[in-house]
Amino acid sequence: MSEQTLSPATGRSPAATQPGGEPARTTLKSIGIVVAAGAVGLLAALFVPAPMALAAALAVFCIGMWATAAAPEYWTALAFFLVAVLSGIAPPQTVFSGFYSSTFWLLFGGMILGASIRYTGLGARMAAALSGMLGKRYSTVVAGVTVFSLALAFVMPSSIGRIVLLLPIVIGLADHMGYGAGANGRTGMVLAAAFGTFLPAFTILPANAPNMIMAGMAETLYGERFSYWAYLLTHFPVLGLLKTWVLVVLIVKMFPDGDPQRPPDTGDKQADMSPAEKRLALVLAACLVLWLTDALHHVSPGWIALAAGLFCLWPASRLTSKKCINEEVNYASLFFVAGILGLGAVISSAGLGETVVERLSEHADFSADRPVWNVIMLTGISTLVAMITNLPGVPVVMTPMAENLSALTGLPLTTVLMTQVLAFSNVFLPYQAPPLITAMLLGGLPTGAVVRLCLVMFAIGALVLMPLDLLWWYALGMM
Repeated sequence: MSEQTLSPATGRSPAATQPGGEPARTTLKSIGIVVAAGAVGLLAALFVPAPMALAAALAVFCIGMWATAAAPEYWTALAFFLVAVLSGIAPPQTVFSGFYSSTFWLLFGGMILGASIRYTGLGARMAAALSGMLGKRYSTVVAGVTVFSLALAFVMPSSIGRIVLLLPIVIGLADHMGYGAGANGRTGMVLAAAFGTFLPAFTILPANAPNMIMAGMAETLYGERFSYWAYLLTHFPVLGLLKTWVLVVLIVKMFPDGDPQRPPDTGDKQADMSPAEKRLALVLAACLVLWLTDALHHVSPGWIALAAGLFCLWPASRLTSKKCINEEVNYASLFFVAGILGLGAVISSAGLGETVVERLSEHADFSADRPVWNVIMLTGISTLVAMITNLPGVPVVMTPMAENLSALTGLPLTTVLMTQVLAFSNVFLPYQAPPLITAMLLGGLPTGAVVRLCLVMFAIGALVLMPLDLLWWYALGMM
């Protein structure tokens, strides 16, 4: 896996800007991925309708290109749009649905807010105020950022919104502590903020989209209502607290760095906030209040971020530079996110996920006298659905089938539904999770760093945390 990510200024990966860019190796990767996608499409065509087989081939191509960085991420997204529209695999409004999703505009608004935080100096001020609270060791800094990020998940429902709010502050904090661009310490702090506010938050009912999709569909389809505290009790001890501790240990070990080097204290009083900083602080406070109260006004976080971004871009606000929209908005990143969202919509529209679940269920060897086996197989099926579609695709595909799966396995309906949480809280690769993609783009994270952490966390989640969680479920009487 190459360590490339998108350049904030140009929207291009570093390898793409180098002369040659290792063309032979990237060409071989691309050819291999195209061959694999074609083979999957031809094989699938023997068992499923042509549109579904084409969706499978397109998914293998896009995921393979994104995972191996064989081409810049935006190139693969644009290729997806072209092939999907020309093939007629789905209507154009489905293919391009990512462009009018709230997630897309939340990322756009987040880019503007991040540029404004840097331009006004508010980020540096907030970083200076926070740095003294995180201790003097690198490990305590990572732990403090992770715990603070998790705590924010209890009060702010949108994971991408939390990342948009956190990352400019954490990047400023890293600069203040002497962790410059490319330093392990900076990467570790940004990873702590992104993963800390995302992965353990699957155990907090309103904190991530898949949780809410599953809860809403379960109530609509079966009248099954999850209480906040029952859901927290079921998942938070292992998949929340223990996973947070594992995350801190892994980041410190995988991205080691020296202790922070704070600027010497001269005893001078920090200058008062400028008028621009005060205006931006009010904008951020208004965003936070509106994000926290979205259950009351029902305005999506994306449109709130867009409104805030528009205000920051308004020349009279003096919160961004005149060249902000041209030089500080990474349009390549926006194409990338729109491509990922569009691919998920096309796969869902083709019915590929449901077909995979049906075929796997036929061979899962469910038995009412083997509840542990049943839970493991259900989690495995949901995990595969997450890889084929994305994390929000798990409840969309699995929840309508939960009643039938409950009858097949003899497990309570609630237990069948909860196996989805084991799956969508264990991320295999970042393409499955738009919040992690957002963090990569806003935080300038190397793709390889995010992928390595995902893979190690996935292995620990499957081999250690899931068995421990099943023991906890047994103690709660769910098995």
